[in-house]
Amino acid sequence: MANASRPETGRLALRRMPLMAIGLLSMACGAWLGLVRVGWNLPLPWPEALIAHGPLMVCGFLGTLISLERAVALGAPWGYTAPALVAAGALALDLPFMAHFGPPLIAAGSIILIAIFAVLWRRQATLYMATMGLGAVAWTIGNLLWLDGFAIFRLVGWWLAFLVLTIAGERLELNRVLRPTPVVRAIFVCATVLVGAGVAASLRWPEAGVRVLGAGLLLLAAWLFRYDVVRRTVRQRGVTQYMAITLLGGYGWLAIGAVVALATGVTAPGVVYDAMLHAVFLGFVMSMVFAHAPVIFPAVLGRPLLYGPRFYLHVAVLHASLVLRIVGDLDADLGRWRVWGGLWNALALAMFVINVGASIAIAYRADPVRRAPTGDREGRSVRRRIEGRETSA
Repeated sequence: MANASRPETGRLALRRMPLMAIGLLSMACGAWLGLVRVGWNLPLPWPEALIAHGPLMVCGFLGTLISLERAVALGAPWGYTAPALVAAGALALDLPFMAHFGPPLIAAGSIILIAIFAVLWRRQATLYMATMGLGAVAWTIGNLLWLDGFAIFRLVGWWLAFLVLTIAGERLELNRVLRPTPVVRAIFVCATVLVGAGVAASLRWPEAGVRVLGAGLLLLAAWLFRYDVVRRTVRQRGVTQYMAITLLGGYGWLAIGAVVALATGVTAPGVVYDAMLHAVFLGFVMSMVFAHAPVIFPAVLGRPLLYGPRFYLHVAVLHASLVLRIVGDLDADLGRWRVWGGLWNALALAMFVINVGASIAIAYRADPVRRAPTGDREGRSVRRRIEGRETSA
């Protein structure tokens, strides 16, 4: 951006910080409840609070983060209504006398997110924009089912589709530099159609729907391994290599979750269900968050971030803890591993927040005006996409 625009960008960033803070608070509360669910004897604010674990992690944290990023990309004040409503809904879920306001507020925010994508589609009528827009539609359907009283385990596939389609669309957008052929794009479309068909079918035919969803996730994982730009950038150094390695690890967890879904067709809560969901939600989705943090957080918050090799620490802990957790899920004789894996899952998230916060603080003290360079083509593309759309609006 031009120097003249920095003060205004700084003011906008200050307005975004409370929303980001609520998103991170939702992650912390969701992780706490997750530890109780996995077997740790921790205090609960009220007995029914455990049900909020999934909504806080998916909607409160990731929903707020994605809505905020899209609002920044839109560049119009009304767009911030989406993350504001979602964040308000997440806060409501933390309070026993306000919890019933959570689902309608989050559903309202997701509907506005669809409107944001409708505007962005008018600017760029592309396959990747359509994919991310369909992800917002999937999230809204899941939220409306939640409002209608559906159990979380019956609608969680819609939330999963929201995150998977959003990430898939982002990766397709960043892969434009490779000029994907019609065949490559057709495989991508086939994978996303299977994901959507699977979650839709699961409402009527749960087991068959989960297997179709698994097939779609497996095809998408194969597409990402084969065609994503990270196959090239992993040979570079610094933040570029960090992002590529973290993304590739996430694709591996997506494939693992897909195989569990395809092989078992699991539909009811239990250890196999836990393994499938956490392979995707923690292994895949959080790897995407970890990978893009060095460019997304500075772009959204308007603050530099100094990348360092210490970022590999929270990535390594996440993957190691997931191995413990999922082995413990799938092998009854090693069930205790699941409990310890859950604890280290939470510690990986805490390390991530500490590393990002410390990196922003160090970079800002070193040079409070300069925006930290991303150091690679993909990082610059992400930042231009977020910041460029905002300033052009």
